[in-house]
Amino acid sequence: MNKLAKLAAAALLAVGLAGCSSASDTQKTDGADAPKEDGTLEVVKVGATTAPHAMILEQAIEPMKEAGYDLQITEFSDYPNINPSTSDGSLDANYFQHQPYLDGYNEDNGYKEGDDGYLESAGAIHYEPLGAYAQEIEEVNLDNIPENAKIAVPNDATNEARALLLLQDLGILTLKDGAGLNATKADIKDNPKNVEIIESAADQTANQLPDVDVAVVNGNYALAANITDYLRANEASDSEAAKTYQNVVAVKEANKDKDSIKKLVEILKSDDIKKYIEDEFGVSVVPAA
Repeated sequence: MNKLAKLAAAALLAVGLAGCSSASDTQKTDGADAPKEDGTLEVVKVGATTAPHAMILEQAIEPMKEAGYDLQITEFSDYPNINPSTSDGSLDANYFQHQPYLDGYNEDNGYKEGDDGYLESAGAIHYEPLGAYAQEIEEVNLDNIPENAKIAVPNDATNEARALLLLQDLGILTLKDGAGLNATKADIKDNPKNVEIIESAADQTANQLPDVDVAVVNGNYALAANITDYLRANEASDSEAAKTYQNVVAVKEANKDKDSIKKLVEILKSDDIKKYIEDEFGVSVVPAA
């Protein structure tokens, strides 16, 4: 399956980091025995959604093998079962979510630090920025957008707030003080061009072009819709959203300090993997600092 096909399939799974249905999964491993003192490899099972997470993990199979580990990737077709499979020990780790989603999982299940099912981050790997895309406007800012411009934004709470913050950074509107990552349309304080904010499912905002002047789209959905040529602005790499919504490797608390997990995170944060992410996904997926 080529990159765009994988991303298109993944884009249909969920809005932001939410979803519901039973997971189906497939498992990938190199299947080879690399030499260790006892001639075997230590198995490390990691759950992930296909794009970009499993695609990135695939690049770690050989380096992990060289380090004495058999990295087995279980691809899930949806999100809800990945964390429970990590909590119950079926998986050693997972890679599909950002920290707020992970925090929500622990809270929803009543897990606290020290509990057997509690999950935590072993390291941040990448970030999928929201971008402003436009076909007719070369530079998206207050001066260049028309009066009463139509701007499509994701309608889920997480991504809508990020979209509004991006529009504020571009000078198109101003939000009430303190709105931050909880911002909604109701928090718009100043709207000098009287732009119309059109809310749409995150996986549909790209399809609003060219019927809207600007569409704010998640990086993975932009890749799937093949609209990256129309990218005019991205969330800043030092923005609050960029720091908050980095995608992490999540593990049980007891597994965080295992050599196998430390090695996996080290490899995923290596220069080789960073180069792969940059070459394969461009500005739609950005390696974590």
